[in-house]
Amino acid sequence: MAEMNWKGMNVLVTGADGFIGSHIAKALAGKKANVTTIVRDVKKTSNLDVLNLRNEVNIIHGDLINFHDCERTINEYDIQFVFHIAAQAIVGPANRSPLSTFESNIKGTWNILESCRLSKTVKGLIVASSDKAYGQQKKLPYTEESPLNGYYPYDASKACAEILARCYYMTYSLPLAITRNANTYGPADMNMSRIIPDVITTILRGKQPIIRSDGTPERDYMYIKDAVSAYLALAENLHRKEVIGQAFNFGTGKPISVIDLYNKIIKLMEKNTKPKILGEAKNEIDRQYLAIDKVKKILKWQPKYTIDRGLKETIDWYKNNYKN
Repeated sequence: MAEMNWKGMNVLVTGADGFIGSHIAKALAGKKANVTTIVRDVKKTSNLDVLNLRNEVNIIHGDLINFHDCERTINEYDIQFVFHIAAQAIVGPANRSPLSTFESNIKGTWNILESCRLSKTVKGLIVASSDKAYGQQKKLPYTEESPLNGYYPYDASKACAEILARCYYMTYSLPLAITRNANTYGPADMNMSRIIPDVITTILRGKQPIIRSDGTPERDYMYIKDAVSAYLALAENLHRKEVIGQAFNFGTGKPISVIDLYNKIIKLMEKNTKPKILGEAKNEIDRQYLAIDKVKKILKWQPKYTIDRGLKETIDWYKNNYKN
């Protein structure tokens, strides 16, 4: 793999105040890139603080749904590469208020795409989609050829963002690629509606964890360090004709049920707490996991972390940081 020289490169990471975006921004800052992000709300603490990024990145106050903010940032900071990670990603709010989810995830994407198209400096763009864009499929695991059926607001917004990205590649030759990632977990995930941080922090508080589903749904869980390496591998291979304009699944290829995942966490935390199983999750797909043959073949990428190793690092991080 041609090592891309990130040193001194001007990179925009949207969503760097969120979970995945902050880890990507941290990795790029570590490679001495000049990282910029656009932040809408000035929160008391965000991932910019949790990962000590405030002094490592340029923070622009703006909103992705405002085209001028996107264009100004890309122009004024001479952005050369973009990781578009920002999204309203939490299922509950997405189902309750679809319009704000559509606005941030679809309009935010077309504003970034158009700003990149008009830019004289942008050389490449990675657009984050999701395994959720596939909706429900009869055939498992999902391959990149599976149709994008996004059934629920978040899922549909990701499918739309992908179609827009591909349109910009086809029509304007905008050099981009798309990631469809499995559920991602790891240190500094502050979204407690996700099962892994929720269970870990609930146990740390000495409470009984609650499982919304009946415990049987199967998902693919990818550790954040693997997710970051996936984004960088895709960016570093964007010049290749078999990569540009394409979408790629990233995951572990090894699904696990909610209850098995729960039991792994409990065992690693050396606790013996039975969860409260509600069995009431709505609008959730029962089994969802990805084939990763395409990235293995084309990018020579594969995950390095087993679920046990990833969970252990994650649990250790929450033990050391959760109180703060």
